[in-house]
Amino acid sequence: MRRWRSLTAGLCGGLAALALVGMMMLTVVDVVLRAVANRPIRGTFELIELLLACTFFLALPAAFLRDEHIVVDLVDQVAGKRVILLKRLAELLAIVVIAVMAWQGWQVARDTLLFGDITSDLELPRIWYWVPVLAGLIGSGIAAAAMAIRPDAERHERSQ
Repeated sequence: MRRWRSLTAGLCGGLAALALVGMMMLTVVDVVLRAVANRPIRGTFELIELLLACTFFLALPAAFLRDEHIVVDLVDQVAGKRVILLKRLAELLAIVVIAVMAWQGWQVARDTLLFGDITSDLELPRIWYWVPVLAGLIGSGIAAAAMAIRPDAERHERSQ
């Protein structure tokens, strides 16, 4: 199970990193072309917006699978052995919250598709913006569920 999580987290992280590199390269080229030739790249803002959605939402499942969320451990010293139970409750809550977010996102994405929304500059279908969001949320829900059902021994290893 750990190998599956590691490979999936690596794939998600790699895709997010590619989107981030694309975003950086596009920004640099746009700034250089604007400064040198006064010829900015048309639609840069829209492409950066799309790549930003890819960067964040494709990296989200990796954060779950690697158990690398930002944590403030104020309760850990007081709770003792109950920390494992608290972590399991947090994972279950995460599944519920992500499921609600995916459901709401699906409704908006469906409306975007039905109305044929497009971007103003490049006229890209807005549904392409929802693809990485929904893929990331669904992947995060699956990752959170996988982490919630892992054995307590694994959970305890990570907390030390």
